[in-house]
Amino acid sequence: MKIQKKFSDCVLEFNGWLSNTSLELFDNYSISNPFNDKNKEQIKEITTMFYKKYYNDNNKRYLILGSSPARRGTAITGIPFEDANHLYKETGIMIDNFYINKSSSNFLYDVMENYGGCKKFYSDFFMNFVCPLGIVNINSKGNEVNSNYYENKKLENALYNFIVESLEKQISFGIDTSVCFCIGSGENFKFLTKINEQYHFFDKIIALEHPRFIMQYNSKDRNKYLDKYKNALNNRNYQNE
Repeated sequence: MKIQKKFSDCVLEFNGWLSNTSLELFDNYSISNPFNDKNKEQIKEITTMFYKKYYNDNNKRYLILGSSPARRGTAITGIPFEDANHLYKETGIMIDNFYINKSSSNFLYDVMENYGGCKKFYSDFFMNFVCPLGIVNINSKGNEVNSNYYENKKLENALYNFIVESLEKQISFGIDTSVCFCIGSGENFKFLTKINEQYHFFDKIIALEHPRFIMQYNSKDRNKYLDKYKNALNNRNYQNE
C-alpha cells in the first residue's frame, strides 16, 4: 500500500527542486533563489520547522498565489508572505538583512486572524507565487530592484515553461483545484487567467487586491478589503466583481 506523503514533505521537496533550478535570464535580469544562496542551510532549517508545524498532514488545500517573491522578503526567507519577526517567533531563528513592507504583512496577518488564526488558515491554504523565485534587475543607477515576471513580454516568455512546471508540481501536493486565489487583480490575475485557459489548472480564479495596493493607495478602505478577503476565503463561491 502506497503511503501518501505529508503536505509538508511535498513543499520541502518542491523547495529542493527549486534549489537545483538554474534559470539564465538576459540583459540585467537575474534570479534571486534563497534555496541555493549562501544562507541556504539557514533557509532549509527555517522552512522545515515552519512547514512541519503547519503542514504536517494530508489536508487538501487551496492555492493563494502572488506574482513573485520580493528580493529582500520571501526571496530571502523561502516562506511566502511571512514577516521576519513572525518567523522568529515561530522558529527562534533571526534572519539577517530581511525587509518586508510592514503594512502589507500586517494586513495579511489580519486576514489570517479574521479567518480563525494562523493554524486554521494554513490548514486550508497554501500561499506561494505564480513565479516562485524572485527576479531582480539592475537599474540605470546600478541598483538592484524587484521585478515581476510580467514586466515585459521577453521576461514572461523566458519564465513561461518554469512557471507552468512549478504550478503543476504545486498542484500535485494535494491542492483543491476548484478555486485558486490570486493576489493582484491586475497583471498577475490576467496572466494566471491566460495560462489557466491553456492548461485548465483551476475551475475558477478569484482576484484579490494586493495588500501593498490596499495599504498604499486605499488604506481608508482597509476594512472593506479585509471583508472581501474574508468573504472570498470563507465562501469559496465568491465571484470577481
